[in-house]
Amino acid sequence: MPNIALELGKQSTHFGVSAAYGEQQDVDGVRIVPVALVWAGYGGGSDEQGNGGGGGGGYTLPLGAYIRRGDDLRFDPNLVSLLAVGIPFVWVAGRALSRVIRALKK
Repeated sequence: MPNIALELGKQSTHFGVSAAYGEQQDVDGVRIVPVALVWAGYGGGSDEQGNGGGGGGGYTLPLGAYIRRGDDLRFDPNLVSLLAVGIPFVWVAGRALSRVIRALKK
């Protein structure tokens, strides 16, 4: 049976910067570099009889893109992703804050 840790190490080498920053695209003289937030996790184990297993998973959230026109460089955020993350975050933060305030009033 191959060593799971070594196999996962080989497969995860393309994670990191190359996964967070996409390849540069040139469109009509404009250079675009996509940017994403990437994370992954792995786990595994075995027992005394040699039975084992492992698994992993990952997630990618597209944040936006760096856009270069001539000497001008700017970051253009992905508004759909911003809303998809921002709305639940604001809801949870508001709910937590209301509970803290309610607990402090007692």
